[in-house]
Amino acid sequence: MQRHIPFLTMFAVAIAVGCNDNPVDPSRGTTMSMFVSSARSTTGNLGGLRGADATCQNLAGAVGMGNKIWRAYLSVESDADNNGRPTDARSRIGQGPWYNADLVLVARDLTELHARAGDADLFLDERSQRIAGQWPNSPRPVEHDILTGSTAQGTLMPGLTCRDWTSSAPDVAAQVGHSDGLGPNADPSGALSSWNSSHANQNCANTAPRGGAGRIYCFATN
Repeated sequence: MQRHIPFLTMFAVAIAVGCNDNPVDPSRGTTMSMFVSSARSTTGNLGGLRGADATCQNLAGAVGMGNKIWRAYLSVESDADNNGRPTDARSRIGQGPWYNADLVLVARDLTELHARAGDADLFLDERSQRIAGQWPNSPRPVEHDILTGSTAQGTLMPGLTCRDWTSSAPDVAAQVGHSDGLGPNADPSGALSSWNSSHANQNCANTAPRGGAGRIYCFATN
């Protein structure tokens, strides 16, 4: 009977791996390639795209991942690095795949990324910490509103980018996503489940109302 134990053990492991929708990649080359910023911003003024990118790069560097090129998942109406033309968030982050700080697969490519819902266990910060949200026993206050200025497909939503992430004015706003994919009372339905395009925040003067903290998504492009 003992000679069958290794086979049964391998079989059990194979079943466990096969049932995991977001498996850890066993290859030695897998490293973190996306995270929610632990850094917060009281307003929607992030220093523009370049300032937001620098935030991502610095946070990644602080956890030993500064050898990659990191970009903020943000859309803008006028991009100085794109001859003043609009830029969509999805065009800034490479082609994937992307893994979180626990080295769990978030998405294999752009199509898969923009088809998925938010998930508190997947959309972690660079230190592998969950973002406070509507999930059971989450700490307070809720901070799951992540700045994007984007549609669910990762394209620009004009007028909802805090003037291209340079404004702290009370008369403009930004589109946000829910990192946990949940709305009030843990509602996972409709737009509330979107990790990148759930609703507009209150305004760019204060990112906290409605459940935010001025966090952004960061992706490695290489």
